[in-house]
Amino acid sequence: MTEITKNIKISELLEINKGIAPILMEAGLHCLFCPSAQLETIEEACNIHYINCDELLSKINNYLTKIR
Repeated sequence: MTEITKNIKISELLEINKGIAPILMEAGLHCLFCPSAQLETIEEACNIHYINCDELLSKINNYLTKIR
């Protein structure tokens, strides 16, 4: 699997692994399954919620590396 980037949609990210949901929620992204969130990229969601996208992506990619 390649590294997750800012351009991935939240819906696609959750399809990769549902275990990513708690990481997103802990960061402050609580509307993971609402319709608008399904169309947003992780970068767009981070910008809306004032979350550091690079730090969040690092956590996600570290998680995915550990479970492989």
